[in-house]
Amino acid sequence: MRWFDLPAAPGREELDPLLADASDRLVVHGTDADLAAVVLRLLRKNRLADLVVGYVPVAPSPAARLWGLTVGDFERALTAEPRPAALVRDDAGGVLVGSGVIEPITGQVYCDDELVLNGSALTLSVSPDPDAAPLPEPTSDPLSTTLEPATDGLRVTVVRRGLWRRRRDVARGRAAQASFRSATVLRDGVAHPRPVEKWVWYRHTEDLQVAR
Repeated sequence: MRWFDLPAAPGREELDPLLADASDRLVVHGTDADLAAVVLRLLRKNRLADLVVGYVPVAPSPAARLWGLTVGDFERALTAEPRPAALVRDDAGGVLVGSGVIEPITGQVYCDDELVLNGSALTLSVSPDPDAAPLPEPTSDPLSTTLEPATDGLRVTVVRRGLWRRRRDVARGRAAQASFRSATVLRDGVAHPRPVEKWVWYRHTEDLQVAR
């Protein structure tokens, strides 16, 4: 096992030469944003199926909570057997490993065919669903005509202000589509560079192989 010090949320210039030599397993010690940057390059280089990903969070995080990981647990990242985890993408070319957040939000949000928001809410958050079933026929080709579409993969949580306390509603499905007043989307703790009025999250056609 070799270790490399990389900048926060590294890009293809830093990662692609390392991925070219990687085999079997890689371990990310960092933040959810760092992990997302690595997973994005695995997706782009078609390495999701042949590389196990271990994650050692430097602090409690949404991705760590989803996968039951603890800070500093290198042993699990290095030795645990891989288990498939739903990989969520978005229509801005990114991936989501922990949590995507818009707060506050005013607009409409659908999870598959279910209308989960029509108006205002304190927070909209989307995450991979840790209870999603593994894909029976994973493929790196999303346009495959033989692909049976997934029916799960992500979890949508809407938090509204109630009369006495905040109300939390949760929906699960394959995709979430949001149209809203101009707002900033946070992806794994990193703000999208400009405000937007639409956003789509959806399950990728391959799972991430996570040591957990």
